[in-house]
Amino acid sequence: MEHLKSLKNHLLIAMPQLEDSWFGGTVTYLCEHNDDGAMGIVLNKKMPVTFDEICEQLDIPRLPGVSPEILSGGPVSPENGFILHRQQGDWGATLNVTEQAHLTSSKDILKAIAAGSGPEDFHLALGYAGWDSSQLDEEIRSNSWLTVEASEALLFDTPTEEIYTAALALLGISPEFLSGDAGHA
Repeated sequence: MEHLKSLKNHLLIAMPQLEDSWFGGTVTYLCEHNDDGAMGIVLNKKMPVTFDEICEQLDIPRLPGVSPEILSGGPVSPENGFILHRQQGDWGATLNVTEQAHLTSSKDILKAIAAGSGPEDFHLALGYAGWDSSQLDEEIRSNSWLTVEASEALLFDTPTEEIYTAALALLGISPEFLSGDAGHA
């Protein structure tokens, strides 16, 4: 079966039929999508973990008042942290998705954030969303996801609780008009 074009730097917006799954109501930013599979970070699912708890567990000193929210980036490897950030910086283990979006998984960026010298605009997530080769393509064909190119404003300037509605708005859709019924034109 033919692969869809790469959806790297696109958002996956969960359709209503995913409501009872882990991905119900989520928006996922795709950092990679190729013949080997896809990888992304969920942008709008908060975790009941605090930044202080993470720093304490990793023995990272932190400035008082530095307390970013922690997202559940996906169901894969929830013990691993990922920082999606706007400013490039010079941190290890960084995937440059675009000139304005970078994904870093090294401890040095976490230390910089805790010290107040990290990137200005970022999302800190535990875990990621991953799909095997062709799996995401099939899910899109079965209408589990809507896709739209990501915007820098949505990625870094939109409050977490508004991301789902804002992502749909990029397509000219209101959430109340989504249907769980699949169909093909």
